Amino acid sequence: MFARLEIVSRWIIFTIDICLCIVALILAKVLKNNFIIVNIDTLALYKSIVVSVIVNALVFYNVKTFAGIVRYTSAQDSFRILFSVVLSSLILFFINALFIVTGSGAFISNVAIIIYSLFSFLFLITYRIVVKYFFMYLKNSKLDKLRVIIYGAGEAGVATKRTFDHDAKVNKTIIAFVDDDLRKVGKTIDGVKILDAAQLESLIIQHEVEEIIFASYTIPSDRKNQVVDVCLENDVKILNIPSPEVWARGQVTTAQIQNLNIEDLLNRKAIQIDIKGIQEQLKDKRILITGAAGSIGSEIVRQLLKFETGLIILCDHSETALHHIYLELEETHANTNFHAFVGDVKDEKRMEFLFETYKPHYVYHAAAYKHVPLMEDNPAEAIKTNVLGTKTIADKSVKHGVQKFVMISTDKAVNPTNVMGASKRIAEIYVQSLNNSLHNDVHIFSNGLSYINDLHVKPITKFITTRFGNVLGSNGSVIPRFKQQIEKGGPVTVTHPEITRYFMTIPEACRLVLEAGCMGKGGEIFIFDMGKSVKIVELAKKMIRLAGLIPNQDIKIAYSGLRPGEKLFEELLNDNENTMPTHHEKIMIGKVREYDFGDVQNQLVELFKYALTDNVTKVVQKMKAIVPEFKSKNSIFEELDVPSQEVPDAHK
Repeated sequence: MFARLEIVSRWIIFTIDICLCIVALILAKVLKNNFIIVNIDTLALYKSIVVSVIVNALVFYNVKTFAGIVRYTSAQDSFRILFSVVLSSLILFFINALFIVTGSGAFISNVAIIIYSLFSFLFLITYRIVVKYFFMYLKNSKLDKLRVIIYGAGEAGVATKRTFDHDAKVNKTIIAFVDDDLRKVGKTIDGVKILDAAQLESLIIQHEVEEIIFASYTIPSDRKNQVVDVCLENDVKILNIPSPEVWARGQVTTAQIQNLNIEDLLNRKAIQIDIKGIQEQLKDKRILITGAAGSIGSEIVRQLLKFETGLIILCDHSETALHHIYLELEETHANTNFHAFVGDVKDEKRMEFLFETYKPHYVYHAAAYKHVPLMEDNPAEAIKTNVLGTKTIADKSVKHGVQKFVMISTDKAVNPTNVMGASKRIAEIYVQSLNNSLHNDVHIFSNGLSYINDLHVKPITKFITTRFGNVLGSNGSVIPRFKQQIEKGGPVTVTHPEITRYFMTIPEACRLVLEAGCMGKGGEIFIFDMGKSVKIVELAKKMIRLAGLIPNQDIKIAYSGLRPGEKLFEELLNDNENTMPTHHEKIMIGKVREYDFGDVQNQLVELFKYALTDNVTKVVQKMKAIVPEFKSKNSIFEELDVPSQEVPDAHK
């Protein structure tokens, strides 16, 4: 019955406050006269009641002490009441002084005013607290309540508890806080005890905990994974609070406290980059990003907007995706100088127009086809975009005096087993050999770059390659696909029970791209520390359990078999390569084989001839000749790895 009580009108609260102040004034008079009621001047009492009612009514109305919902009384409400009591008492002191000055005589002693102010504050606060805890008791007395532990006893933890307290529809009981900070252990917050997080598993068992809420932004990833494992083993649901920005806006609701995402567990410690060094290099520079509408390209754009760059040119051939990122930037960075340019990187004339018009100082080349199965079926297109497109942008960069060209590559370029990876490796070979030729006094002008000499452009461009693995949440990545499959009720499809992958967040990867691009001197292949590889089937199981379901019971896991060109294990270096450290612990320089630029040029001429005529077999054969370590796996092109065997055109 009480649980269905509606919120009381503010005017009823206003009236109760006034009545309590009257009671406080009467008690103050009684206490001042040592509880001898006959000594109280009745006329003076009436005067003081009338004056205090008028004063309190004006103060309470203007300070809005009655505007809050009593059952949700907070510290802010208490300060508002204290302020109003002090203000009304000061006004009473002033009015009493006027009575004395005018010869009317004091209607109340100053001592009584002090006693009255203490009583009125006590009454106004006490009845609010009693009502608040009464409703909390009613809420917590329900038989079907969920028993919840909040992990983190800091500001976010306290705010989380109070968010639940203020929502009458939420049927949860916060039985404890847990925290890794032993200085907090044993203390209480709003009557809830803080316990040692090291004892979490025993607390879960002892109190039959059903949910745990992560309410801290400083829990290390390793520790969070340990807690999650404990929770999943004990069938405890795991929730997470929203981002700090949401709390800052004061818009938090219980609906925003949702299931923990797998990305929260794969996130690692925030990577520190040389902000000052990057700022010095990029300040007032015109920067071109190809593939700017893609997952990596768009995040590079967002990262660049944090620096005082000049013009940012967003180039992509996907009109819709480019329009989306353009609208986003208009909303979030309206005062930033940027331009959306629709164009295909393999369109030589269109790219010439781009470079001639905007004359970029820096180029971040993220445009590429990246989906392994699709490129396995379309090798000619992989070559046209990933190799010819890269060559086109690289050549234009040299011609137009670009200072740095940063290419985004992939771990699939190492010992490639698929067309996509091999195409990216060929692109790496081209930009690295071009860089070495430019800066090692090798005469390359007779090999297709004679325009440099003709235009008197100094070959200053430094080519830098960055190589990393899968990024979380990128278009077509495994995690969004698993989420969709879980939402549909399964099955979740994994290609192989032993397949593993490296993962990195998109912002993390892009920060490292900017750092590597600024530290690069030209010709390096920078390799990022991807952490530990993750077994995909275990990832799928954890995602299912985080959704509150049981793998192979509620959601089936099905094995579809390795896709064409797919590896079981990704690598960041091949067997003949090693690394050198840099000043950044997360970035290494790969020592890779060097190629003669003239030979590479000649090889690519032949490769492009086959690609432009869609001679698929010849395309793949030539790719294998350029990249000898390219050995196809689970693909129709495996037969091409046997030189003596005659192979018909696979796409005829």
